[in-house]
Amino acid sequence: MKKVGIITDSTSDLTKELHKQYNIEVLPLYIILDGKTYTDGVDITTEEMYEKVDECGQLPKSSNVPPAMFEKYFKEYLEKYDQIFYIGIGSGFSATYQNAKIAAESFEDGKIFVADSKNLSSGIGLLLLKACKFRDEGCDGGEILKRVEELVPYVRTQFAINTLKYLHMGGRCSGVSRIFGTMLKLKPIIKVVDGAMVVTKKPIGYNRALNALLEYAKADFPKMDLEHVFITHAVAKSDEVYLRSELNKYIDNSIITETCASGVVATHCGPRTIGILYIVKPE
Repeated sequence: MKKVGIITDSTSDLTKELHKQYNIEVLPLYIILDGKTYTDGVDITTEEMYEKVDECGQLPKSSNVPPAMFEKYFKEYLEKYDQIFYIGIGSGFSATYQNAKIAAESFEDGKIFVADSKNLSSGIGLLLLKACKFRDEGCDGGEILKRVEELVPYVRTQFAINTLKYLHMGGRCSGVSRIFGTMLKLKPIIKVVDGAMVVTKKPIGYNRALNALLEYAKADFPKMDLEHVFITHAVAKSDEVYLRSELNKYIDNSIITETCASGVVATHCGPRTIGILYIVKPE
């Protein structure tokens, strides 16, 4: 049986405890803010990043892992694994996936397997945990890749956005839209669909936005994969408590995991963003 190493990047938003429990290797991305470069999740927390944004008035930039760095990491990990399976932030959000593919070409066939999550945050994390399950069942890298890719369309990633400031600063919301959205207290619901972020609802008020997330989840309960459900947020603990209490009316608390958005993910959505993420069973 092949010894397969599972690798991801810091945008997959799993906890350190889950990384350790499932033996997942994590490659950090980088945040550039006010002329300084920080290692995501190591040198700066999401809370600290938001404080610095308020101080300097600039949106952080993120830096992906270049091909040469991927090649270096892959070479190091192949010293203890027979094969490498990598999955990180989706190709529609970053060049990281393509860089990993370029680096993989430097190794002989059957050594490096790179999957496109077409997702972000713990939407990647859900696929990672499935990859670990397949690994533990004895699948080799190629089999893991095939099975994970089959699950990609069934990941449900949806977030409520509290402030339009970060979407505006990042060029994802026009100035006029931000002004009217703020006046009307619009709190958009953003879903990941076919590898891209789309606005699916624009509730007025954050409580309605939270309940919209719950309605999406309730509609999927009959077909929801109950191995793992994530509530992932950027500085929104009280909202996590509310969503969890409501979800507990339908699903057991033991399968719900709270995770915090990494700096790279949080820089695009702003504080008090929160999502419910899960996989639905193929029909």
